[in-house]
Amino acid sequence: MKRFFGFALMLALISVPAFAAKNSQGLNLASSVKVGTTQLAAGDYKVSWTGTGSAVQVTIEQKGKASVTVPAKLVDAKNGRVGVITNTVGGVDVLQTIQLKDANLVLTGATAQGE
Repeated sequence: MKRFFGFALMLALISVPAFAAKNSQGLNLASSVKVGTTQLAAGDYKVSWTGTGSAVQVTIEQKGKASVTVPAKLVDAKNGRVGVITNTVGGVDVLQTIQLKDANLVLTGATAQGE
């Protein structure tokens, strides 16, 4: 019986990181973009999100730098690669959508938190 509980505990501990990683993914920005009120420089970022449907909070962070959190809408989609969709406003590229492998995160808020 102790072996069963030990095995079950090990399985549970191994499973937790796999579930946590489901809502995060790496992203490379080839050029600088504006997210909310924050300008993000080109580079590698980690995108993570909580929530479902139209009630999603997206956090974009770069190692050693402050993170940016914005509201978004999660839309199921099959994308061939990870990328972004931007819109140029006043000569500045503004991040509109983050395309992930299995979903799109459509940013809905104009304000950013966390900087």
